[in-house]
Amino acid sequence: MSGSLQATVTLQNHFAREMPQMALPWRAEDFPDRRMVVLNEPLATELGLDPAFLRDEDGLRFLTGALDLEGATPVAQAYAGHQFGGYSPRLGDGRALLLGEIADAGGRLRDIHLKGSGPTPFSRSGDGMAAQGPMLREYIVSEAMHALGIPTTRSLAVVATGQKVYRETVLPGAVLARVASSHLRVGSFQYAAARGDLELLRRLVDHALDRHHPELLQAENRPLALLHAVLSAQASLVAQWMHVGFVHGVMNTDNMTISGETIDYGPCAFVDAYDPAAVYSSIDLAGRYAYRNQPAMAGWNLARFAEALLPAIHDDREQAIALAQDALNTFVPQYSAAWTSGFLAKLGLRDDLEEAVAVPLLEDLLTLMQGSRVDFTSFFRRLGQAARGRPEPAREIFIDLAGFDAWAERWQALAPDADAMDAVNPIYIPRNHLVEEALAAADEGDLEPLTRLVDAVTRPYTERTGLERYAEPAPESFGKYRTFCGT
Repeated sequence: MSGSLQATVTLQNHFAREMPQMALPWRAEDFPDRRMVVLNEPLATELGLDPAFLRDEDGLRFLTGALDLEGATPVAQAYAGHQFGGYSPRLGDGRALLLGEIADAGGRLRDIHLKGSGPTPFSRSGDGMAAQGPMLREYIVSEAMHALGIPTTRSLAVVATGQKVYRETVLPGAVLARVASSHLRVGSFQYAAARGDLELLRRLVDHALDRHHPELLQAENRPLALLHAVLSAQASLVAQWMHVGFVHGVMNTDNMTISGETIDYGPCAFVDAYDPAAVYSSIDLAGRYAYRNQPAMAGWNLARFAEALLPAIHDDREQAIALAQDALNTFVPQYSAAWTSGFLAKLGLRDDLEEAVAVPLLEDLLTLMQGSRVDFTSFFRRLGQAARGRPEPAREIFIDLAGFDAWAERWQALAPDADAMDAVNPIYIPRNHLVEEALAAADEGDLEPLTRLVDAVTRPYTERTGLERYAEPAPESFGKYRTFCGT
């Protein structure tokens, strides 16, 4: 390794060094036929990485975990988790590696993490590989979420491995390089708690606080302070998902971050016609993680987080439970306030509107939208035109015209701000039919649909000529949508 290369990439190893019981040193597979599929150049620059370097051979080796860097300690992270309600005491990175941390332009530590880099001892008989399609889906959707202002892990690059991946069919393989504030999860704390190692659990609490809430290291009860911080972050995050019609699809406790960032874009999708029961995951047969259930599932996950923290919160279990329950009781009010405030913003209304006025107004609108199967995203943009005195574009998509007219009269009486609406209601989202179109083309070697879609969704609020189809609902022929996790 040359000195110039070391100057190009400097990784730190805080997690590997501070949490060795949860960090298994491991190496990625070597993929000699690797090639760049897509590189996020703005993110690379933000991280202080040279895009030209990342595109050359050493850069591709770095992005797939095959490059040795001085001081770096690639590890597979250990964690537990509840998957669809069933507890697994040992999950971990079965097809992933944490390469290390990098300081971005603002001095913040960011994880560089790989998906699809090969099997680890956590693979549970899996092949450790990833198909190109699901990795590109994560690239598209995570970058769209970032552009929407929703906390999220981000995608630095997708690199084709040159190998085939065997799922329902034979697919091209790829590695995703993911960037996150950290990869600490509720499942990380469940793993530490399950070991019965109180010292490890307390050290993990301090590690999380140092990474995400250093101001709370002075708190009298640090584990309880962390619980409150994560409750607040997740209440805000899930409310933001609801505001844009995002369905995560696999809200297991190992997919809920301590940072409050969205993670793991497997069987995810955006609601087209508004339907509270929308489910897109092929394996969520009971609708556990349906759109409308996401707040309740977040609360359930956070209760599991509180359970894991109990031994560290207080030596007396009954007192620990009481303190944790008091904290958990704040989740619903925080979520409800965030949900109401965000939807009022979508309607161009102040968030100090009386609850007795705001809540019925919102609930009545959503009922009308569901009854007419109104497209969630385009409706709110059309409603901005109604706020400017042109109601027909919004009105014409309702079956119950009298019901919409009566609702609109109540709404207009509150003097909505059309410009404020345009600032929070996107024109372009990763519509499911467009995502599938881009992924299918990419598998055939055509990246132009992917490039155009990423360009649209990473500037979601700016209407542009030539992108009309990116603002339109799926055609009827697209049918019922299902996604797969890709493992």
